[in-house]
Amino acid sequence: MIYLDFLLALLNDMFFAMIPAVGFALVFNVPQKALKYCAIGGALGHGSRFVLMQWGVPIEWATLGAATLVGMIGVHWSHRFLAHPKVFTVAAMIPMVPGVFAFKAMIALVEINHSGYSIELWTLMIENVIKAVFIVAALAIGLAMPGLLFYRRRPVV
Repeated sequence: MIYLDFLLALLNDMFFAMIPAVGFALVFNVPQKALKYCAIGGALGHGSRFVLMQWGVPIEWATLGAATLVGMIGVHWSHRFLAHPKVFTVAAMIPMVPGVFAFKAMIALVEINHSGYSIELWTLMIENVIKAVFIVAALAIGLAMPGLLFYRRRPVV
């Protein structure tokens, strides 16, 4: 029964990650044939991050792993469909952007401005800013990882 609950939560997470991936793909003028791959990439990325977090991996590292997975799949699709990898990967990364952490940091900053300095608000703001910065960095590194590994002039090893 616990596996069924986990599977349903995973499917729910993946389904709702597809929506912003397709939405941003439309904003970025991705060709219609590539929209389903953007949706699949967004679902796989957010779903893999969800699974890693359920296994106890911190969100920053889970985001790095999920972004790397999406980047690798995007490179595979780009070779298969003769398109640039960014067509498939950028929109698929959007659902993993840390909007909640940035919002909480901003709200804490507004509260500090409104009610004055308090160590609790300052701590909350700094924690959320650092978490948001590390998640964005993980997205950027994960997006660049296939290029760093596959498109080098010299071999990695």
